[in-house]
Amino acid sequence: MNIFKYREPHFWRNTMTRAALVAVTVAIIVWFLPKNSGPQYQYDVGKPWMYGAFIAKFDFPIYKTEEAIKAEKDSILNRFEPYYNFSDSLGEAAVKRFEHDFAEGISGMPPNTVSVIAQNLTKIYRAGVMDTHEYSENFKDTTKMVRLVSGKTAQNIGAKNIYSEMSAYEQLFIDMRLLPYRQLLQKCNLNKYIVPNIVYDSKRSETERSDMLSAVTVASGMVISGQKIIDRGEIVDDHDVLVLNSFEREMQRRHAGNDEISFTIFGQIFYVALLVFLFTLYLGLFRKDYFQSPRSIAMAYTLITFFPIIVSLMVRHNIFNIYVLPLAITPMFIRVFMDSRTAFVAHFTMVLICAVAVKYQYEFIVVELVAGLVAIYSLRELTQRAQVLRVALYVALSMSFTYLVLQITQERNVDNIDMGIIKYFSFNGVALLFAYPLMYVIEKVFGFTSAVTLVELSNTSKELLRRLSEVAPGTFQHSITVSNLAAQIADRIGAKAQLVRTGALYHDIGKMINPPFFTENQAGGVNPLSNMPCTEAAQVIISHVTEGLKLAEQDNLPREIKDFISTHHGEGKTKYFYVTYKNEHPDETIDEALFTYPGPNPFTREQAILMMADSVEAASHSLNEYTEENISELVNRIIDNHTAEGVFHDCPITFHDISLTKQVLIERLKAIYHTRIVYPELNKPNDA
Repeated sequence: MNIFKYREPHFWRNTMTRAALVAVTVAIIVWFLPKNSGPQYQYDVGKPWMYGAFIAKFDFPIYKTEEAIKAEKDSILNRFEPYYNFSDSLGEAAVKRFEHDFAEGISGMPPNTVSVIAQNLTKIYRAGVMDTHEYSENFKDTTKMVRLVSGKTAQNIGAKNIYSEMSAYEQLFIDMRLLPYRQLLQKCNLNKYIVPNIVYDSKRSETERSDMLSAVTVASGMVISGQKIIDRGEIVDDHDVLVLNSFEREMQRRHAGNDEISFTIFGQIFYVALLVFLFTLYLGLFRKDYFQSPRSIAMAYTLITFFPIIVSLMVRHNIFNIYVLPLAITPMFIRVFMDSRTAFVAHFTMVLICAVAVKYQYEFIVVELVAGLVAIYSLRELTQRAQVLRVALYVALSMSFTYLVLQITQERNVDNIDMGIIKYFSFNGVALLFAYPLMYVIEKVFGFTSAVTLVELSNTSKELLRRLSEVAPGTFQHSITVSNLAAQIADRIGAKAQLVRTGALYHDIGKMINPPFFTENQAGGVNPLSNMPCTEAAQVIISHVTEGLKLAEQDNLPREIKDFISTHHGEGKTKYFYVTYKNEHPDETIDEALFTYPGPNPFTREQAILMMADSVEAASHSLNEYTEENISELVNRIIDNHTAEGVFHDCPITFHDISLTKQVLIERLKAIYHTRIVYPELNKPNDA
């Protein structure tokens, strides 16, 4: 018998979706993780070698550091003399062009002026003219020389032996015969007859540069097979680090393209896949509702993937220190938008993945886990900038304290502790301050609604609420009262008070379209619905839900607020008109859809709270007498009817929550309507 045929179709669909999610996450993370081959050692200058004797198993060169190689190349290039070709023809052509243009002389000047200028130009070109920009670059240092090639000979010349285009132009006017006529000559545009006749020889210069740089070697010595490099307990110095780095580099070169890299990749795949699978298993077992919310899954897996990628890139390219990364942002966001347990599991998973790429894994894991726990403990709802500042301070202090404790445990000597790393923890705290503006980005990208946004929306001076107070003051006052009642209920049962408070303020905004048709906005007892057929009147009342959704859409209200508008009546009926119509047409088959709200029924605890608070507050105005018994009977009757009709069937609210809701509503309504006990009257004495 096939036991799988009884599985629901969506079970396999969900399983495949989760498997694909895990696979994509693992693939992205592993792609960026460093792929180091050979044994990996952890060591620092000035600290003891924690492993056994390290003996070279093969000959390998001691590679110079990139900084040392660059310094040697810079030193050689300082002695490099670029090649330039001297051209007689360019100068001769320029002089002939000048003599041709001024063959008839220069107006206002002696007849021999043209020949004097031509002679000066000829002298300048014999010395040589170089492009002004190249002249400045080559002769920043006055001791620099260039190689000037003329024919088959090359000679070293300095800045004082040749001219730039600018200095050549100035040289023309040094002649005493031309000095009195300088202003007239400047109008002749003589600079166009001064062209560079010393031209850069790129081929010969690059060949010379390459030959000089080729003399720089990448190694400064050799380690012979069998040679001891370092032994346990010996202090690691700069030379040891150079040799050990050379060994690792040689290992990578020797094993490049062989199976060792493949084993590294396979190990990383299995490790990352295990952690991501365990996180997914946690969600499947304890937070199934998140799998029904694509935005929750998208945010959680994006944050888990993002920071391992950044850590890998920083380690691979040796960028700053990894402790400047505010990894605690991940549990902060997940704590605010999801819950604390998921925040910790996600942070734990992310830190263990990041640890693959770092050097001191034990230290990294402990410090970052403590930072994440502190962030979770010190933050619930992000509503004020001061909260972020407090969390950043706590995280920076906890990371510093944890690091110092670990170092004291390992070093047993305060003098050996590297206090310089504390500044990175300070940078980490500063980076955490960006959690507040990033909250807006998270909201827009993943479709969440933060407490910050809810607080802003609950401001009654917002345009939509201000219009409601002006157009439908009775509805506005009703919304304020319901908002306060619902928030108090949420506080009592542990629901999201700010969310239900804000949702309650907007739940009846659709009544702005036809305010007089609703009792709370009617003046003088005139009800326009009394003259309308029941079906039409019911549709007018029902329309405040659909019209409210339209207004919410126009005002770009968050989806959570729209859900309050659509669910505060659920799929209930306009009972007054429904019962009236049914009594008037006892034999007629009634189309119940004409009297039914579009729904859906509440599907969150907060929506259920709003429905109960809204129904009870509206009905409370119909009481003739506000006594404790009347209020209790009203509250119990309305909420029991909701429960009996099954409107909370799809809502995760418990009977205990409903019982507490009744208590809060009774207490608050009694306070609102000032119920008092009935005082006895003093009996009058009988007249004798």
